[in-house]
Amino acid sequence: MQKLFTLILLFFSLTSLAEIKSPYEVQAKRVIIHRDEWGIPHIYGKTDADAVFGLMFAQCEDDFARVEMNYIEKLGRMSEVKGEKEQAYDLYIKLIIDANEAKEEFKTSPLWLKKLLNAYADGINYFLKRHPEIKPRLITHFDPWFPLLWTDGSIGAISTGDITANETALFYGLTKQSAQVKYQNPDEKLTGSNGFAVGPSHSSTGNSLLYINPHVTFYFRPEVHVNSEEGLSVYGAVTWGQFFVYQGFNAFNGWMHTSSQVDVADAYIETTRNKQGTMEYLLDGKWIPFKTKWISLGARRIKTYHNHRGPILAARNGKWISVRSYNRARKSLIQSWLRTKSTGFSDFKRIMEMRANTSNNTIYADNKGNIAYWHGNFVPRREPNLDWGLPQDGTTSKNDWKGLHLLEEIVHSYNPSTAWIQNCNSTPFTVSGASSPKRTNYPVYMAPDGENFRDRNAVRLFSQTNKLDLTSLISLGYDRRLMAFEVLIPSLVQAASQESDLTEVLKELKSWDFNASTSSIAQTLAVRWGQKIMPKIPKTKLFGGETDVVQDIEKYARSSSKQEMVQALREVMADLEKDFGTWRLAWGELNRFQRISNQDISQMDDEKPSISVPFTSSAWGQLPSYTSRSIQGSKKWYGVNGNSFIAAVEFGPKIKAYSLLAGGENGNPSSPHFFDQGHMYSEGKFKEVYFYRSDVLKHAITSYHP
Repeated sequence: MQKLFTLILLFFSLTSLAEIKSPYEVQAKRVIIHRDEWGIPHIYGKTDADAVFGLMFAQCEDDFARVEMNYIEKLGRMSEVKGEKEQAYDLYIKLIIDANEAKEEFKTSPLWLKKLLNAYADGINYFLKRHPEIKPRLITHFDPWFPLLWTDGSIGAISTGDITANETALFYGLTKQSAQVKYQNPDEKLTGSNGFAVGPSHSSTGNSLLYINPHVTFYFRPEVHVNSEEGLSVYGAVTWGQFFVYQGFNAFNGWMHTSSQVDVADAYIETTRNKQGTMEYLLDGKWIPFKTKWISLGARRIKTYHNHRGPILAARNGKWISVRSYNRARKSLIQSWLRTKSTGFSDFKRIMEMRANTSNNTIYADNKGNIAYWHGNFVPRREPNLDWGLPQDGTTSKNDWKGLHLLEEIVHSYNPSTAWIQNCNSTPFTVSGASSPKRTNYPVYMAPDGENFRDRNAVRLFSQTNKLDLTSLISLGYDRRLMAFEVLIPSLVQAASQESDLTEVLKELKSWDFNASTSSIAQTLAVRWGQKIMPKIPKTKLFGGETDVVQDIEKYARSSSKQEMVQALREVMADLEKDFGTWRLAWGELNRFQRISNQDISQMDDEKPSISVPFTSSAWGQLPSYTSRSIQGSKKWYGVNGNSFIAAVEFGPKIKAYSLLAGGENGNPSSPHFFDQGHMYSEGKFKEVYFYRSDVLKHAITSYHP
């Protein structure tokens, strides 16, 4: 009888233990995810931490591979999955993003932030526990300090004063390459983003409008909606693996970021000596020992050098180059999070006063009729008469940063009388037409940016419109004018006017209205010709190190060699005839949108279905961007970056918004949401945003706990 009683007790004890839920499961029950007909996750949690838990779980459902890869990169471990060729980049990352600093910041973080960071890690780890079929490439457990490695959501979040990973590898002996170090061609960089804000007097409804249009690598960010019972209700784009909406809106206001050339990282030329085996640098007449750190790259251990400014990243002309930067900080992560919960203009400015956003401009609009623009945010004080586009003398502390400029001191515009704001990665001195800030009021390093043709196009369009609503704002954002060719093509036509064998080609070019179209033959000729001449256009460096694309192209059109222009056109014709049998090729036959794999954006196939796209790279002045190129020898060109997440928002008594995402939400080729927005994307047709819970529930296709 005693044995039977013991067995019964054991049975009930085991049953009770089986019913005990893990902390993951308890938190998951406080979260619900609704997926609408586009697969967009609408996440609801009781607390902010619950919402973050659900957001990270949903991101992993949609594309765990991208979440993981972003942290493999920020941990400086790319070579562990892609081979030794990536060790140079790993070293570069580990020099400018210190994992030990991130770990220490986590330990000393306020409790509210620790809860979010723990929820971030728990959401991903719970996903991996629930989905053993998912095999990580490297990271099998995510730690809560990981987000402190990567505190800015920008695709260009790392700034190093133009020092390249190749230079760093050469300096530290990872490569034996001598003499020439390859610098990144500026034309290879992404060509930017557009942000527009419209005030009540320029709006047909009397409500402020915001247009969000980042130009980044396709599938760099998904579209999400995150809510809690602690005041969080934000919609927009989140960079894979981060827990804050980077570009988006809430019930009160919205924000768009465009990359800028505000100087946030500087290089210094150091004078050094080796004193009995100790490397020292000269500062204000005194020799100071460098700090050293050992960095591990697989089996290799590399001794690296740092001074009070930062790491030594390169040597030029026999001189060591140190870099002062602000690429990672807890304060930046806090600002990124608080922004998502901002409740109006005063609150948003209070958050901006943290001045920890290092790489971007901000375009703002709210439900009280305010619109605003800030050119950068983190802006160090410097000697104003130096050209900070160049490395500076490191032997004097006079050239060191002297604190930060106040928010009101940086270039900004609040509620301009024109009632519109535009920025297209260009100078802030045209941001609001006649109401723009004045260049003479600011030091050059605050805004070394030049003009580009998107900027000119946007100013033209806003100056010509009186009243805008969401529909007309989207139409403006999708204006197809290629303004750069308005300058270049007349010069080409004139240069080739005496070439009798080019008569038919010139007819095509002369009859073109410079608007993008899938049926345009002239566009095919112009874009391919433009790509051939662009490397030959001299880049005029402005004070501050940047270039003015408009000035450069206008100068080239006036003074370039006629022979050079004509020869490039003949080469284009020959290339088209070789690949397609004729130079009379409509742009849409060449320019395609295809998504057949999530493994690599370079996997494209001429034999598989694709969609024609009228748009071009924004380098030619078109507002919507679609950068395409031949992929691994393909004859057709396929899009690789440009318009990604796009949204138009009206801040009335209730939020009204429309959005569009490149391709689709999910990275799994078997998902119905892998490419369900492909045709819409190619035509610029937006979908309705479901911001309120009642609308979310009406359109929910699936609802579940993580």
